Amino acid sequence: MRAVAQHAPQAEAFAESWILRLRPFLITVYGLRRRIATITVMIMAVSLFVHVMFGTNGMIVYKKKRTDYRSLEKQIQQVQQENGQYNQQIQGLKSDREAIEKEAREQLGYAKPGEYVYVPAIQPKPPVPPANHSASRH
Repeated sequence: MRAVAQHAPQAEAFAESWILRLRPFLITVYGLRRRIATITVMIMAVSLFVHVMFGTNGMIVYKKKRTDYRSLEKQIQQVQQENGQYNQQIQGLKSDREAIEKEAREQLGYAKPGEYVYVPAIQPKPPVPPANHSASRH
């Protein structure tokens, strides 16, 4: 305890020297406190704006996902329409004799007695060069 009491004047002098050094800075900071608060709030607002616009789930990502969603909805509608058409075709082939006959004639080349089926000549395809570009012996 005695050691603390002996060093008390030195500690007070040290503290007072620091207070005298910091006082002008603290007075300046106190005078600028409103500007500092305003700048801090502005920085926070800008950072929040950047996060909302460009963050992981920001507006840019949201708009892209929304356009993807709309295009997928359109694809779903198209596929459903195709599915409906195919269902109608299936029902027609199950029950309509004329539809069955039409498909047999078109796809299988069937004909009624006394009819002729004309088949166009198939032209041969040109040879395809080998995909491997290595040298070959002739």
